[in-house]
Amino acid sequence: MNEHWLGKINWNEEGLVPAIAQDAESGEVLMVAWMNREALEQTAERGQAVYWSRSRQKLWHKGEESGHIQKVIEIRLDCDQDVILLKVEQVGGIACHTGRRSCFFQRLEDGEWKAVEPVLKDPHEIYR
Repeated sequence: MNEHWLGKINWNEEGLVPAIAQDAESGEVLMVAWMNREALEQTAERGQAVYWSRSRQKLWHKGEESGHIQKVIEIRLDCDQDVILLKVEQVGGIACHTGRRSCFFQRLEDGEWKAVEPVLKDPHEIYR
């Protein structure tokens, strides 16, 4: 694959770019994570989402422990060339480590964050 496309991205000072994972069918935003050059390159090559874990300082193949991989349908770059959008098929229907469909399960109500989406699978059953 021609690596020239990776040079078009405006990486931040740490060499990272935010990546939004969106359900390819429904348009629902599932999660936001970070990618470095290697993660994005592997994502394009594999057709599955690979991210950079800032806390663990290593590549993270989405679903490597849970089995909830993200099959990548499309990769898009925003107009400022500093945000990646992955249109994905979320295998197993769970994107969040809390066992929910989306990481965006909290809604601001009366000055407090309320969980408004159900846990689909107990995280203790997902991560052993």
